[in-house]
Amino acid sequence: MSNVTIYHNPACGTSRNTLAMIRASGIEPQVIEYLKTPPTKIELESLILKMGITPRDLLREKGTPFVELGLADASLPDELLIDAMLQYPILINRPIVITDKGVALCRPSELVLLLLDNPNIGQFVKEDGEVVHIQAEVLHTQAK
Repeated sequence: MSNVTIYHNPACGTSRNTLAMIRASGIEPQVIEYLKTPPTKIELESLILKMGITPRDLLREKGTPFVELGLADASLPDELLIDAMLQYPILINRPIVITDKGVALCRPSELVLLLLDNPNIGQFVKEDGEVVHIQAEVLHTQAK
């Protein structure tokens, strides 16, 4: 698998850990710093559809204008939420990883291992010191 893309925010620990796990699997992904290069409306809608989630599921609250924009109102239509994410890309939760196996919001970061051909990265230590040691057989069993 050589076709891996990550929508990345280098200021986010989860995003940095996810990128490091991809690299530990032997892949150098295409890195899109989505705050500098936000997805288009079509791209964002496609990502949401491929992840099988709603626009609300992709909204990030912490450290964003979520409250100020009144986005907590559950009656807001999906179109408005998508427009808000396009206007304020910081509202898009991350990291989003795209591979031949699928597309996922990788929170927690080890979810990325489900998308990789070589998830046997051995022991991996996250930035916060948490140790991740998952073999493919265990990972795929947990995913079922």
